[in-house]
Amino acid sequence: MIGQTSPADFVRTPALPAAVVPRRRGLIDWRRLSPRIWIGASVVGAMIFLALTADFLTPYDPNYQNYAEFRQPPSADHPFGTDQVGRDVYSRVVYGARISLLVGVVAVGIGMTAGVMIGLVAGLYGGWVDEILMRIMDAIYAFPALVLALAISAALGTGIVNIMIAIGVVYMPSYARLVRGQVLSIREREFVLAARILGAGALRLMLLHIWPNVTAPIIVQASLNISTAILTEASLSFLGLGVNPPTPSWGSSLNGGAQYLATAPWLSIYPGLAIFVAVLAFNLFGDGLRQLLDPRLRGRGQA
Repeated sequence: MIGQTSPADFVRTPALPAAVVPRRRGLIDWRRLSPRIWIGASVVGAMIFLALTADFLTPYDPNYQNYAEFRQPPSADHPFGTDQVGRDVYSRVVYGARISLLVGVVAVGIGMTAGVMIGLVAGLYGGWVDEILMRIMDAIYAFPALVLALAISAALGTGIVNIMIAIGVVYMPSYARLVRGQVLSIREREFVLAARILGAGALRLMLLHIWPNVTAPIIVQASLNISTAILTEASLSFLGLGVNPPTPSWGSSLNGGAQYLATAPWLSIYPGLAIFVAVLAFNLFGDGLRQLLDPRLRGRGQA
């Protein structure tokens, strides 16, 4: 009868609960991400902005020496005070961000490029190739990072290019081992075996089938390594093996202010705070990227 229903009708056509409606795969709920990635990205972005606009937004030349105002405490004219030869500390800290960011990014890029290539070759070919390459990486990895960077810097000499090379060599084994482990697990997957059967060569396998599947952990590792590279550069500059003076650097500023801690603590406080903020920001950003790129951590709101 029209307009009447029986209980059997409800049995035959059950309503689909809203909770089981499938979600589209691959989408990331940005609202549930940890705030660490936003804080880290904001601070890193602010540092990059200050470094790029230092020529326009800093009040003084970072190398201008005014002996009439040496070791002046923070004031309206000099927000971070002046150093032992009258240079504006704020200007030197902002210009020092250029050196630290440049060394961090380029040095990690050098280590990542070399390490990724070594890891891809070792993991894909295996056998004696893998054995030789990994034993070389183990020998480099056996040295403490700072000691090895000191030795390479001492051998190559001071200068920003030599620092980048030294730090890049230090980080190369970690990328090689990371990529090799990923390749060993991926090369036995069905799509790689199918590509082998179809006649794909080693280069095609590495670039088109294996490399896209190992990029996520490499990006996370690189973002975290930039913070330690900044620390390493500051340590080398503090020891006198960094950039050549009078180029502003956070490590060399710490070295110059170390003997004035009792009378002029601002000489070391502000460069030290800059290093602390930069390292913390990159660590927060790296943790956020790990959560974003790892499917097991997506949407949890914490790592």
